[in-house]
Amino acid sequence: MAAKIFNIYPKKGRIAVGSDADIVIWDPHRERMISKRTHHHAADFNIFEGMTVHGVADTTISRGKVVWRNNLLKVEAGSGRFVPLAPFSPTVFATIQQRAKVIASN
Repeated sequence: MAAKIFNIYPKKGRIAVGSDADIVIWDPHRERMISKRTHHHAADFNIFEGMTVHGVADTTISRGKVVWRNNLLKVEAGSGRFVPLAPFSPTVFATIQQRAKVIASN
């Protein structure tokens, strides 16, 4: 559903020929605390610092390769790709347009 919301489906969010082979194996029973010391980007802060989240990515597979397992990131800097996001996701805006029609009819 996230891929549809961000308007990048079916390139993302689908297991099929022609789609990226990105899969996350999720452990809904684990918890972790968010911290700037443990995130993997260049920012030196995190607005969610100290927040405990429920559910953790156990394993992540990107383009067919395991890139996250056992709390270890296994990628080289610069190996990611920019994914452009087209505006006006039909998944989101269909709901907004339907709501506007209902409001207008009342």
